Amino acid sequence: MVSELPRGPQAAGEPVAAAAPARSWADFENLYREHFAFVWRTVRRLGTDVEFVEDVTQEVFVVVHRRLGEFEGRSTAKTWLYGIVRRVVADHRRTLRRKPLTAGAEGDEAEAPTAPEEGPEASAERAERVQLLHRLLAGLDEAKREVFILAELEGLTLAEISEALGVNPNTVASRLRAARSEFEIALDQASEEDGAPATGAREHKQS
Repeated sequence: MVSELPRGPQAAGEPVAAAAPARSWADFENLYREHFAFVWRTVRRLGTDVEFVEDVTQEVFVVVHRRLGEFEGRSTAKTWLYGIVRRVVADHRRTLRRKPLTAGAEGDEAEAPTAPEEGPEASAERAERVQLLHRLLAGLDEAKREVFILAELEGLTLAEISEALGVNPNTVASRLRAARSEFEIALDQASEEDGAPATGAREHKQS
């Protein structure tokens, strides 16, 4: 999909005036390849219906391409990208008139399209774990869900989450404690209802 994104205009045969545009495009390509899976996962985990995930992810990278010059490296790439992801997802929700979060659409088989090849049984088990994870995430309110995703699923530090969300680190820590508690309670309830798949979701969360 990198090739589908816009490059800067340049007339045929026109010499490159400076190295900056080439470096800028190379930087974008590197960012895209390194963080595509993170963006895709986060778009989905924030409640975007699976049928729209690819389009929303593509829109995120259109914005990234347009704003790459603003990134000064003072924060991590993930922190900067997350700020864009949450705004694009919010715009998508408004477009859909704040359509309620889904618990995981049928056929939601992978966390990202870059998942390795698996046999049918392993693939089915993975799909079941992912579907349950999304259902449990949808049960958290938005503030708790964000910090849980960033801390538990993406491994960001409290300081990085604080910067990404623009809130006090103590607030992040408080939300994370509450989110962990609610998630574990919901997971235990799912375990009682469904059995082994809930245990798989716990393992999936920790991986």
